[in-house]
Amino acid sequence: MKAFNKAPCVVALSMMIMSLTVVAKVSKEEASQLGRTLTPVGALVAGNEDGSIPAWTGGISNASLGTSYGENERVGNPYIAEKPLFTITVDNLEQYKDNLTPGQIAMFKTYPKTFKMPIYKTHRSFALKDEMYDVIKANATTATLTEGGNGLSNYNIAIPFPIPKSGLEVIWNHITRYRGGRAERVVTSIPVQRNGSYIKIKSEEVSSIPEMLRGGVDIIKDDNIRFYYMRRIVEPARLTGTITLVHETMNQVKEPRKAWIYNAGQRRVRRAPNVAYDSESTGTEGLSTSDNFDMYNGAPDRYNWKLVGKKELYIPYNAYQLSSTDLTYDDIIKPGHINQDYTRYEKHRVWEVQATLKEGKRHVYAKRNFFIDEDSWQASIVDHYDSHNVLWRVSEAHAVQYYNVGVTWVAAEILYDLISGRYLASGLTNEESRGTQFDIDVKRNDFSIFALKRLGR
Repeated sequence: MKAFNKAPCVVALSMMIMSLTVVAKVSKEEASQLGRTLTPVGALVAGNEDGSIPAWTGGISNASLGTSYGENERVGNPYIAEKPLFTITVDNLEQYKDNLTPGQIAMFKTYPKTFKMPIYKTHRSFALKDEMYDVIKANATTATLTEGGNGLSNYNIAIPFPIPKSGLEVIWNHITRYRGGRAERVVTSIPVQRNGSYIKIKSEEVSSIPEMLRGGVDIIKDDNIRFYYMRRIVEPARLTGTITLVHETMNQVKEPRKAWIYNAGQRRVRRAPNVAYDSESTGTEGLSTSDNFDMYNGAPDRYNWKLVGKKELYIPYNAYQLSSTDLTYDDIIKPGHINQDYTRYEKHRVWEVQATLKEGKRHVYAKRNFFIDEDSWQASIVDHYDSHNVLWRVSEAHAVQYYNVGVTWVAAEILYDLISGRYLASGLTNEESRGTQFDIDVKRNDFSIFALKRLGR
């Protein structure tokens, strides 16, 4: 009998492994540019040619501003004295269209009498704590995409690819961007009807990545877990007591997101298998898919991701006025769109990433164009297209730098439906008694099914 030749099998096995692991890490030489020509998270340090985008000089912090806000305090507006440089309206739209997305242009054409964009001086306010910069620099030379880009390996806490080479790497940077590691907040989401009428949905939320739990990571219990999340609806009465528990997995193709819902009326917990992709998000009246939350979340496997490149755009930024407790929700919510008097747009560089639905895959959005802030990796604008390639929805993230803790998050996330004339405003905290709490103590057991049942009593 001839000896069995193992070489072809070894080659085949190696090719299979390579197909599952996509090399994405960069060389130490390339990573050395972080903190030099690139910011510690990968943006260009230099400003643009005409000076309308300044150089990054470290962002803002309590120390740089001479303030002393505690980790659980609302921060003040450091740019309160500034006035708009100019305002874009339908009348001068043609002059500025090269620095706008198709979705933004569509908003002007849909609401020509009321939609406008106040443009302010650009401030590159983004900053993290120094220890996070060290983590991200280490990620640059170790992190890799796995299983066709559906998971990550050799990655820690946030931003695995500060020097991205593909659209998929950029979207993973958005998904994993740093938001304090753990947080507790009371937020209001408002599905707004065409005439401006609304019923607000108020929720209590708490979340944590495994590294920030009391006792830290458990390599067995936290295997493939990216974060834990609990949400309890407290208004309106018809939804009061509805609680959602999520164990967000890193690789959701290998192990789908784990979610449970406590129904107050039935007083029981059930597994929620469809809290993903284009399933309707609870309490949004059909205005949002599950993966619209946080501008985009979840498994990337249904799309092909193309890195288009960088652009200079006017995007929502430093939205301190929009988050002011001096405003009520009636001040903000108007027919068609939010009150643009309270918005602030600045010119920033963004990564453009185009996601197109894979052949044979299903999703209500056949194409999505992402415009992601180069400084924070926050998706700022996303244009959504239907199966006929018609622009359908436009989402905006009105970013705020929490300079007391070194975190960029949002004052509001708005999802406009261009066809129905309705929209969803979420993440609002203006009428709440406290802002986002970052200094909290949470345990793994706080995100258990038993905790879900206790909370529902």
